[in-house]
Amino acid sequence: MGDNGPAMANEIELKLALPESAQRALLRHPALLEAAGRLGTQLVSVYYDTPDLTLHRRGIALRLRRQSGAWLQTIKCSGRDEGGLTSRPEWETPYSGHFDFSPIDDQAIREYLERPRIRRHLVPLFETRFRRTTWQFEGLQLMLDRGWIVSSGRREAISEIELELSQGHASSLFALAERLAARLPLTPAMLSKAERGYRLYQQLPSAPSKAGDLPMDGKALAQLPPLAVFRIIAFACMTHMQSNHAGAILSDDPEYIHQMRVAVRRLRACLRLFAPLLAPQFAETVLPPLRALMGRLGEVRDLDVLLSEIVGPVVAALPDEPRLAALAGIVTDRRHGARLETAKALQSAHYGQMLLRLAALLHQETETDNEAQAPVTVSDFTAEQLQRLTRKVRKLARGADPGDPASLHALRIGIKRLRYALEFFAPLADGKNRRQAASQLADIQATLGQLNDLANAGRLLMDCAGDDLHLREAVTLVGGWHGPHHTWLQEQIPPLLTKLWRLAR
Repeated sequence: MGDNGPAMANEIELKLALPESAQRALLRHPALLEAAGRLGTQLVSVYYDTPDLTLHRRGIALRLRRQSGAWLQTIKCSGRDEGGLTSRPEWETPYSGHFDFSPIDDQAIREYLERPRIRRHLVPLFETRFRRTTWQFEGLQLMLDRGWIVSSGRREAISEIELELSQGHASSLFALAERLAARLPLTPAMLSKAERGYRLYQQLPSAPSKAGDLPMDGKALAQLPPLAVFRIIAFACMTHMQSNHAGAILSDDPEYIHQMRVAVRRLRACLRLFAPLLAPQFAETVLPPLRALMGRLGEVRDLDVLLSEIVGPVVAALPDEPRLAALAGIVTDRRHGARLETAKALQSAHYGQMLLRLAALLHQETETDNEAQAPVTVSDFTAEQLQRLTRKVRKLARGADPGDPASLHALRIGIKRLRYALEFFAPLADGKNRRQAASQLADIQATLGQLNDLANAGRLLMDCAGDDLHLREAVTLVGGWHGPHHTWLQEQIPPLLTKLWRLAR
């Protein structure tokens, strides 16, 4: 079993994405003056797998790294990844010309790697080549990596910081990260170099990411205290948000902004859901910046919808109408300006500070005292919260008036919060019924959303038109064109309310 080889190490590190333009600013950061030492080295790593990515599917990364003239073999396995903070097992041994898995002290992993059908088909898939500068602090290391990921003639830039814990608590990683983020636009990095390399090897195109399932099965979740489940949900929302961050900055595809907005909405819903168990300062610290971010993303999303779903179809139907073309041009300009401002905000130090503060709070061990005062199982907490939200939706449904946009908007928000709760808690129990109910609520929400978009469109278009008579006439044309659809949507409200009342019983 490799008694003379190293036992498994548990690597704990916080990965941060650093824009290439901010590398010089990092090197001038005063925090680095407190380091005990600085070391620079050139690293070349080659990642191996079978051509059909057998190891990758199993959550295993196999790497050879050349450092100081010698090669090291490293095996890493999937572990916890929460807000950029990763904790995973790894085994590192000298490489002597052939793979040697005997030192791995996890029998299942060792035997899996030693299978002939694995060993015989291992091939190099991609490389990383970067300059690593390391600063040594008490209990941790800060590493700046600058270079490239290379696969089959294609490459992607590497510009990131790794804070690796050598002793002590992970809070020290966040403390240093927050100091750095006060001056630098740092954000938690959700993808490792290996994961990026696999994507480059597979030539996977960038695409907007939707919310995924919670990264645990229902039986495991049911054994956890409620605040532990809260952390898992909150980190999943953060991952959803950050998976769309680069696309929201670099791409014109409006779905990136939309998915970031959905992620923020889900995170805020999660915070409200678990508010009875959270310390008051948690929400006071996290909610204001999330609310500000939601406002920015919402402005861009509203203009996206206004252009593509409200004004665009009318321009296509009446292509020779100059007043419509002029109105569409103003909306396009406003949308472009809002996207630029939002992209600037998403690249600011304030955005990274918000995420790091949230991640640090989520990692703090705060649940013990609160749950000691009010012990409750996650099943009981789930049932209580779903009942509360269901009662709220029924009350809003009773007060909804098809002719009152404000009452329908309030109902839509209530439905959304109940739907998110059903999705969050679906893995815990009665998952099929909860997912079906969430899907039905999503259909009702979509109809109410269309009415809300049309109600918002009038206000936004009049603001774009200003005092210009011709532009105001164009707004009237848009309203008239959508009038029949608006009437049809309003006619759907009474049967939808009946359906909703039955759903919420």
